[in-house]
Formats: sequence, C-alpha cells, structure tokens
Amino acid sequence: MAIKSSSTVIELPRPNIQTLQVTLIGDAPLIVHKWSEKAKKQMRDKQMGKASAGKEKKDPEQDFRDSLHITPEGKYGFPVIGIKAAAVTACTSIGAITKVAARQAFHIDGEYAVIEGSEPTMREDMVRVGMGTADIRYRGQYWPWRTTVEIRHNANLLSAEQILNLLNTAGFAVGIGEWRPERDGQYGLFHVASAEELQALMKDAA
Repeated sequence: MAIKSSSTVIELPRPNIQTLQVTLIGDAPLIVHKWSEKAKKQMRDKQMGKASAGKEKKDPEQDFRDSLHITPEGKYGFPVIGIKAAAVTACTSIGAITKVAARQAFHIDGEYAVIEGSEPTMREDMVRVGMGTADIRYRGQYWPWRTTVEIRHNANLLSAEQILNLLNTAGFAVGIGEWRPERDGQYGLFHVASAEELQALMKDAA
C-alpha cells in the first residue's frame, strides 16, 4: 500500500526591528561605583588563597576616580546594561509583560551611555559592609545629569510607546546607580525627556 507523504509549510513572522533614540533626564543625583582594579585584585587574591597584605590607607581622591565609568572615547558614562536592567525590573510594576519577554524584546546599543549635564563630584558616605561594620565610601555623583541611548526593539513584541512607558516606570520605581529605589534609596531617578525638554536642550546646544 502506497503511503502518501504530506508537508506543512510553516510561516515565521520576521522580527520587526526598529530603532528608537531616547533621552533620559535625571530627577535625582546619580551615584556611580565602578569596581576598581584594586577591589577586583583583592577578590582574585582571596579566591586564590593568597595572603592579604592588610588594610591599605584610604585615598579618597583615588577612590573617587576609580568609581567613575569612562567610555572608550574618554567620556564619563554609565553601563547601558544597568539602564536595561532597570527597565526589565519595572515589568513587575506594570504586569503587561514578563521580565523574560522584556529582555528578549529590546536591546540598548553600546556598552556605556554618555553622561551629560555636569562633571562628577566626589561624595563621602557612611556605609555598612560585611557583618555590619561601618566604613566610608568615596564615590562619584552627577547632578544634574542626562543621557541619550539608542534602543533596538522588536515592535512585534514591544511598541515604542511601551518602551517609553517601561523606562518612565523604571526611572520612578527602580532607578540606576547606587542608593536607587530598588535598593531602598532615593537616588538615580529619571524620566524620558518630553518634546519640550528636547527642544530646550537643542536650543541650549545651538
């Protein structure tokens, strides 16, 4: 008996990749704290079982400089992965999309977002580390600040309007940098620049 073969044609929708340029304006100071080479070396030495050289004398100015993110072009920046992480976390506030789906729906181009609006200043903060031991941290702070990022998103999954909504929610509820709302702080707040604010920025730059 002859067996008839059949084939099924599966049509896969092409991703609708669109590009969106977004300017974020800070609503609270941005505190940055990059892992310094000294801190990374101490972690490596500990993992390799090397003897500790003891606690070194603090150098506030060097600690401040080490806390800053510098782009390959030599500008002050902030890791774009931190901005995306804030937007993904904001999904818990919106509920219309899962965090997994959001991670797959958009990407922020580059490694660093350039920070504009001010030069970094040094701040001194008392912190608790380890088993509650008090310590002093010297870190960089930007205020006022803004940054512009380029976002590629699959419009079949997230529209431009939804991306902006995620970012606005992230700027209010999550934040970026140190002592952000996600970490029980009140720093690193931001919002998506309005058309009027963009026009004012363009006028100032002219």
